[in-house]
Amino acid sequence: MKAISALMLASFGLAACAQMSPGSQPEMSFFVTSQGPGRGGDLGGLAGADAYCAKLAGMAGAGGKTWHAYLSTDTVDARSRIGSGPWYNAKGVMIAASVEQLHGPENKLDKQSALSEKGEVIAGRGDTPNRHDILTGSTPEGTRVAGKNCMGWTSSDAGTTLVGHHDRIGLRDDAPSKSWNSSHETRGCGQDALRSTGGDGLLYCFASAKRAY
Repeated sequence: MKAISALMLASFGLAACAQMSPGSQPEMSFFVTSQGPGRGGDLGGLAGADAYCAKLAGMAGAGGKTWHAYLSTDTVDARSRIGSGPWYNAKGVMIAASVEQLHGPENKLDKQSALSEKGEVIAGRGDTPNRHDILTGSTPEGTRVAGKNCMGWTSSDAGTTLVGHHDRIGLRDDAPSKSWNSSHETRGCGQDALRSTGGDGLLYCFASAKRAY
């Protein structure tokens, strides 16, 4: 009996070590793009934005999932595009466990956790250049706002959109300034217009599911 008990304890110990090993950290299922496509609000529509997320994820070794950009259009809500969670950044830190938590006060999004696909911190307010404006076209609840999506994410000229602050910091100490997904309207949809308010055409990317093979 003593030998059996010792064997069981040893097995439990090995299992615990396996659970704590570095290789067991959750796979990345959320990131901020390290770069934008470079065409302002012209992302090639939702399909083009999704493909861009998938491209960067693949280059970072996380291509075996279905990736979607967190973007709303006149007919689509961003929150409906990203699956049900949970989502983890490149360091294995949970951003949110569900869509509800993501859009509530308990999400874990901030400058230190909203990492790029490379696991790097994105420059924010106080950095040069400031790149904290992330394209969303959405309300704080993650729903659409008609006419605020760079013509369905196909325009780098006409139109405007809404952005969030990945670092949760703005000009004022108010809710919009601290919003990760709905801080303010842009001055336009061109790359220069986006940069003029502290952006660079960056996106939030979420993995909605494992890719079926």
